[in-house]
Amino acid sequence: MNHQQATLDLSIELMQQDSVTPEDKNCQEIISNRLADAGFKNEFMFFGDKNADKNDDNAQVKNLWSRRGTTEPVICFAGHTDVVPTGDENRWTYPPFSATVADGYLWGRGAADMKTGVAAFVVAAENFVKNHPNHKGSIAMLITADEEGVAKNGTVKVVEALEARNEKITHCLVGEPSSSDTLGDVIKNGRRGSLGAVLTVTGKQGHVAYPHLACNPIHALAPALAEFIQTEWDQGNDYFPATSLQVSNINGGTGATNVIPETVEVVFNFRFSTETTKDELIAKTHAIFDKYFNDSQASYHIDWKLSGYPFLTPVDNGSAGEFVAACQQSIKKITNITAELSTTGGTSDGRFIAPTGANVVELGVRNATIHQVNEKVEVDDLGKLAQIYEGILERLLLD
Repeated sequence: MNHQQATLDLSIELMQQDSVTPEDKNCQEIISNRLADAGFKNEFMFFGDKNADKNDDNAQVKNLWSRRGTTEPVICFAGHTDVVPTGDENRWTYPPFSATVADGYLWGRGAADMKTGVAAFVVAAENFVKNHPNHKGSIAMLITADEEGVAKNGTVKVVEALEARNEKITHCLVGEPSSSDTLGDVIKNGRRGSLGAVLTVTGKQGHVAYPHLACNPIHALAPALAEFIQTEWDQGNDYFPATSLQVSNINGGTGATNVIPETVEVVFNFRFSTETTKDELIAKTHAIFDKYFNDSQASYHIDWKLSGYPFLTPVDNGSAGEFVAACQQSIKKITNITAELSTTGGTSDGRFIAPTGANVVELGVRNATIHQVNEKVEVDDLGKLAQIYEGILERLLLD
C-alpha cells in the first residue's frame, strides 16, 4: 500500500465534509465502510436529544465504536470528526472545506485537528490487517463528533457504555496534533486536569458620591484577588509543570459611570498536576476568600466545574512503559527522531478514557495552525504518520 496517497485521499474525503461541531455529516459512514471491509465490527452510538437544536448543549451526537478482534490487549485509536467553525471564509486562501493541496500543504478546516490523524488511523489499520490477518488482541477505534464542543454526548458517553458492559481498552492512542516543530517530536503521555469556576462577589449598589451608603464588591474583591493570583499551588513533578491559575474574565458595573455595582463576576481556571487534587484546590481557594469576606459587608459565592482530572502514562510502569516505548520506537524508525514526552497543553478526550485504567498517549501531526484561519498540514507527513501508527500496532500485536 502507498501510505502517502491513501492517507491523503482519505483525508481529503473527510475534510470535504463540513462537519462543524457537533455534526459529523458523512465522516463516520466513510470511516465505518472502510473498516468493515477490513473485518471490523461497527457500532454507532447516539447520545443526546435527537430533537434538540444542534446548538443546544444536549444535541444528539453520533459516535462510532469499531473493533476487530475479541481478545486483549485492545489497542484503541481515538479521535473526532467534528471541527471548529471556520470564521470569515473570505480570509482563507482556499475555501475551508475544499481540502486543497498546494505548496506542499493540505489546506482546510480539520487538516491538523484532526481529520488527517483519523485518516492515518484507518490506513494504518487496513494495512496492518492485510499483512497480519491473524494478529493477536484487538484493534479498536472510538470516533466522536463532540470533541470541539461541550463534549457531553461524545467520548465520555461511549466510555460509560463500554464500562457498563466491562469492555476494556488496554492502550489508547489519541490522534490529536501533538507534534511541535516536526512530525513525531512530541508525544503527550499525560495531561493536566482542568478545574474552572465562576466567582460572584455581591455588595450593595449605590451612588459613587455616597459610598458610605453602598458596598462596592470590586473594592472588596481586590485584596482577595491579589493574594489568590499570587498563591503557589504546588511545584509540579518530574512529569508535570506546577499547577497554574489564570483569570480569564472580570465583569462588573451597570454601564453607568456614577453607579457602584451590586456584583462583580470573575471567571478563572486551574490547570492542575497530579501533585494536587480538585478538593485541595477548592479548599485552598475558599480559605483565601473566607479570610477577606468573613467580616465584610460583601459576600462571595463560587460555582465550580471540573472538566477533567490529570492523567499520566508513566514510562516506568509495566504495560504503560511498553506502550510509550512502542510509540517512541516507531517514530524513531520512520522519522529518525527521538520523541520528547510532554504533559503540557490543553485537555483532550483522553481525560475520559484514562480513568478506566487505559494507558493513554496523544500522537499526531503538527499543531502550528490548529483552530486558525488557513489551517494546514504538511502533505509529506501524512503517509509517515500512518506508518508510525502501523508500526505501533506491529510492536504491540505481533508475537
